[in-house]
Amino acid sequence: MCLAIPAKVIEIHGDTAKVDFGAETMREVNVSLVEAKIGEYVIVHAGYAIEVLDQKAAEETLALWNEILNKYEESTTTSNP
Repeated sequence: MCLAIPAKVIEIHGDTAKVDFGAETMREVNVSLVEAKIGEYVIVHAGYAIEVLDQKAAEETLALWNEILNKYEESTTTSNP
């Protein structure tokens, strides 16, 4: 199974960018495969930005991920007394 997560580009230095996954989670990723600009969203897989997303698509995807994570947290708290 392949998971790719949207992240917002905060800084770019050559082929490396600092991206924000939300919830104060920043990482450095390789952006040599895309033409990303600061402020844009990219899909990140295995440390590489593999696609540039428009803001609406990124926000919709992040909202779905948050919904999945919230449901998971709810199920683990109710099943563990």
